[in-house]
Amino acid sequence: MLSFINLISTWAIPVIIAFIPVYAYFRKVPVYESFVDGAKEGFGTAISIIPSLVAMMVAISVFRASGALDFFIGLVAPLFQWMGVPPEVLPLGILRPLTGTGSLAFTTDLIQTHGPDSMIGRIASTIQGSTDTTLYVLTVYFGAVGIRNGRYALKVGLFSDIVGFVAAIMICLLVFG
Repeated sequence: MLSFINLISTWAIPVIIAFIPVYAYFRKVPVYESFVDGAKEGFGTAISIIPSLVAMMVAISVFRASGALDFFIGLVAPLFQWMGVPPEVLPLGILRPLTGTGSLAFTTDLIQTHGPDSMIGRIASTIQGSTDTTLYVLTVYFGAVGIRNGRYALKVGLFSDIVGFVAAIMICLLVFG
């Protein structure tokens, strides 16, 4: 059974990539022209979201460089430490909704420092998989389609990140603690 699943996973993407142009050819769809038109639209979308991405990256840099991140972590660290949560994972809870690359780099650093099988490494990995880069998603996707008012999506996204952060910690402490 395992070899069958490995065979499927090895061939699934190449078969799909080969199937789509063949199917389009038989349906008399101009494959190359459709691809070029889609690439043109993608380029326009990329150009339109660049200002939003630059603004978000500047805001994240200012947040970290100003010391606001360290100040906030210093405020809540005693409470989390009292609850048995390693304070080393707290920056991840703040960084993850802001930046995927920054949070991945932070998680990598935690795992290299404390080890993948440490409680910190397990909690960091679970947080990384249980939360999303909410502000990045809102910036890119809302910017691409021209949505200017995303307050409800922001509230729901950040709430789900908080729930994912707390659930990741609780489950890791329950399972591995």
